[in-house]
Amino acid sequence: MGLVDHQEVDVTVTAVARVGSQVDADGITGFVDQAKHPSWWSADVPPPRVGDRLHAVVLDDSRTPPRLSALESDIEIARALRGRA
Repeated sequence: MGLVDHQEVDVTVTAVARVGSQVDADGITGFVDQAKHPSWWSADVPPPRVGDRLHAVVLDDSRTPPRLSALESDIEIARALRGRA
């Protein structure tokens, strides 16, 4: 089974690049854009490192790899959208 839009998942960072991080969600590869990681918005949050665990939400399951966000605001939006379904 794959990831679906608005799904919350716990992921592990497997690779870090200038543009974002590759993550693993129970065997499924995803991607967290640099702007969708809290460190982009706060100097108090360290940048992602391989092995970090993040709670994230699926933003776009149609992309390869699926795009995720670790921002609390995106997680809250997804929860609201799931609540309407």
